[in-house]
Amino acid sequence: MKSIYLDNSATTRVGDKVVSAMLPYFTEIYGNSNSLHSFGLTANKGVSNARKQIATALNAEEREIFFTSGGTEANNWVIKGIASGNKHKGKHIIVSSIEHHSIIDSVEMLSNDYEIDYLPVDSNGVINLSALKKMVRPHTILVSVMAVNNETGAMQPIKEVVEIVKEKNPNCYVHTDCVQALSVMKLDVKELGVDMLTISSHKIHGPKGVGALYIKRGVKIDKFMHGGEQENRMRGGTTNVPAIVGFGTAVELNELNKEQNVKYLTEISSYFINQLSQNIDLIKINSLSVRSPQIVNVCLDLIEGESIMLMLNNKGVAVSTGSACASTSLDKSHVLSAMGLPHQLINGAVRFSFGTDITKEDVDYVITELKQIVTNLRKMSPLKEKDSCIK
Repeated sequence: MKSIYLDNSATTRVGDKVVSAMLPYFTEIYGNSNSLHSFGLTANKGVSNARKQIATALNAEEREIFFTSGGTEANNWVIKGIASGNKHKGKHIIVSSIEHHSIIDSVEMLSNDYEIDYLPVDSNGVINLSALKKMVRPHTILVSVMAVNNETGAMQPIKEVVEIVKEKNPNCYVHTDCVQALSVMKLDVKELGVDMLTISSHKIHGPKGVGALYIKRGVKIDKFMHGGEQENRMRGGTTNVPAIVGFGTAVELNELNKEQNVKYLTEISSYFINQLSQNIDLIKINSLSVRSPQIVNVCLDLIEGESIMLMLNNKGVAVSTGSACASTSLDKSHVLSAMGLPHQLINGAVRFSFGTDITKEDVDYVITELKQIVTNLRKMSPLKEKDSCIK
């Protein structure tokens, strides 16, 4: 049976060169990087090199890069750290309605004490800049908008967000979650103008359990993790040296191959979309004109995405019905809901996220199996073609 992995937005295979870079830090260079003896100092060199690799990729200063356990921790740190560190300036926070749950859940936790506004999106899943202009106030302390949505791949105009916010309120901070954007977009913090930026290792063929938060020098943000003086006294916890070394290597390789990878991902995902359109009816491809090249999110009407996912898995094809962080929840996608899709279409949503190892032959196999699965499921469905939301 075939084995085709189309869930790279959930996580990626760790690259061979990344594994090779990490291995010595498990068995040979195993010191605590905060210890002052030779074992610790040698380990610290690996961490410092990784910090430099990531700072170079983002066009940031090394002291502006703070390692975390991943994107979720970094996003929590932004919301809670800015809120507690700037409440004297105001208690108003704006986030887009399609943010990752690590942002949405964090602001909801603050909602009893802070005023939270959710920035709407259009039918393509792109934020409404006119609404943003009206939302920003003198007491707004933070605006957070992700660069690439993790479910639909919709790319957001981050530079324009910064320009609008800073014009309305120069003291308001702007954060962007770039976990899904790192693999395919140029992320220059000076060009974007953001105050904070989140990235994660395991979306770019690095190890799981490590991420980073860029914090522009001068930003007032409180600690999130207490209990130690690591990360320039800003984030407690023993440094995960092997993972950080792997992260740095993955970032460097990602930057080196990004242009070539984006070209291939664009070609293979476009081929997939073309084959979908030719072979399967009653289908809606979401965020088509604004999607990131590695993500294709589709709604297959009259049937459930979860059934499609499970049946594709039986054929050796791994896909997702949405964010991996919410995969055990039966709640419908807040992202597709924000885009105004009806419940029936949301039920039939499936996300295909590509890696550079996927071939046209793989796509052809997936289309063949998907076509048969859709045909069989629609025969069993209580809904018929006349009930379709797609006309």
